[in-house]
Amino acid sequence: MADSAVETAAPRKRGGGRAGKAARRGPSAIEQMPWRLPINQDRPTEPLREDGVQAIHEGAMRILEEIGIEFLNTEALEILKQAGCTVNGENVRMGRDFVMEMIAKAPSQWTMTPRNPERQLIVGGEYLLFGNVSSPPAYWDMSVGRKMSGTREMCRDLLKLSQYFNCIHFVGGYPVEPQDIHPSVRHLDVLYDKLTLTDKVAHAYSLGKERVEDVMEMVRIAGGHSHDEFDADPKMYTNINSTSPLKHDQPMLDGWMRLARRNQGLIVTPFTLAGAMAPVTMAGAVAQSLAEGLCAIALAQYIRPGAACAIGTFTSNVDMKSGAPAFGTPEYMRATQMTGQLARFYGLPLRSSGVCAANVPDGQAMWETSNSLWAAVQSGTNMVYHAAGWLEGGLIASPEKFVMDCEVLQQIQRYMEPEIVATTPEDIAIEAIQEVGSGGHFFGIQHTQDRYTKAFYQPFLSDWRNYEAWEAAGATWTPERAHRIYKEIIASFEAPPMDEAIHEELKAFVARRKAEGGAPTDF
Repeated sequence: MADSAVETAAPRKRGGGRAGKAARRGPSAIEQMPWRLPINQDRPTEPLREDGVQAIHEGAMRILEEIGIEFLNTEALEILKQAGCTVNGENVRMGRDFVMEMIAKAPSQWTMTPRNPERQLIVGGEYLLFGNVSSPPAYWDMSVGRKMSGTREMCRDLLKLSQYFNCIHFVGGYPVEPQDIHPSVRHLDVLYDKLTLTDKVAHAYSLGKERVEDVMEMVRIAGGHSHDEFDADPKMYTNINSTSPLKHDQPMLDGWMRLARRNQGLIVTPFTLAGAMAPVTMAGAVAQSLAEGLCAIALAQYIRPGAACAIGTFTSNVDMKSGAPAFGTPEYMRATQMTGQLARFYGLPLRSSGVCAANVPDGQAMWETSNSLWAAVQSGTNMVYHAAGWLEGGLIASPEKFVMDCEVLQQIQRYMEPEIVATTPEDIAIEAIQEVGSGGHFFGIQHTQDRYTKAFYQPFLSDWRNYEAWEAAGATWTPERAHRIYKEIIASFEAPPMDEAIHEELKAFVARRKAEGGAPTDF
């Protein structure tokens, strides 16, 4: 928590993002679907029978009770010892009664409200939210055609795409690591760009006290909140990864506990690759992943009962020939679906990802990403990380891939719309069928004329012309069309409005923290 001198500072003018209406934007490069929070109406795919759910739950509990998790954080160890857990050095064993008691305190649904309250998100229930690519160190676009180190300009372009596309609901970590900014101040520059170029929910990396505290303060300033208002409900979130197998490290636990105390969003996502950092069997990998996630949620609930938590899945497999991670595989899909069943068993929102192992935005990239995205739908996922722009197992961000993925995300959102499966008499259309009979067509009848403009999904990227028409128009392949759209979006981009006084306060905070040296780089 901030010290008392800051807590009692005079309240400032509200409205940091309230001028940034969700519907306002500059010239549109494409026709896209409006901002909405999709609701997943489908029953989830549940590959496990009840005895399978119980078996994986039992495995997770035995890992926590009999093997334990390493907590490489002195404060966390003291808290868990106070809670009655068995602490032996850095190893912590938790009884299942304690774990389940803590998990029961976590809400099954919660909100996050960014600086523009019209972009408020609901996490949990049937809501399905998509976020941008986060954390790749490298970048690829067609204008260069090779892998490059990330820069601030590249990062800003991906933030602009994240703001522009209505199918992107939250803005994850750095869309690409801007390696032209020193690590000690990188978080300040990127969060400044994120909070001024977007008005969507933002993320903080849990990489040391200074980074987490800086980001919370910047989000508070950008939203025009007092400290009490900021702490009242989640305005942002972090995601931590366990260090599989069976460890949680110092800086991530530190950030986790800081955000728990400030009542912000908490997502824990073990990165368990079956055959490498987890058992080669998917049931074993899922059980280990759950154990690594549930213990962190138990810690958060002990610190602040009712803290907004979600459990993540990043369970996939490795290529046993090379050791390289694989994504969008049948095993990845099943692991995501299985984790979804267990998340519902525990009453927790679920995070998964839109991922691939492809190196360029090609066919492999799209089928692997589509597999992972549809696994998110099937599993009942609530937050999908890396849903647009991810390549090379998370090592490359690509604007062309971002645009291509957004076409898929829009199609998924359209798939969710209830009017597609409506069954009113007008939808059954007996009179229209009778009018056309067996010898006509439906193009010109009134029933079609009244509905045709909104009857079907209209792509902004796919080309539905036949080969001859496509060839006559220049024979442009999909990544080339995506590149052109990306350039048009960037050229016409207008940042969402921000109150000038709040903008100045945000800039002053960044300047002061830079003058103080930012954050240490050894954690």
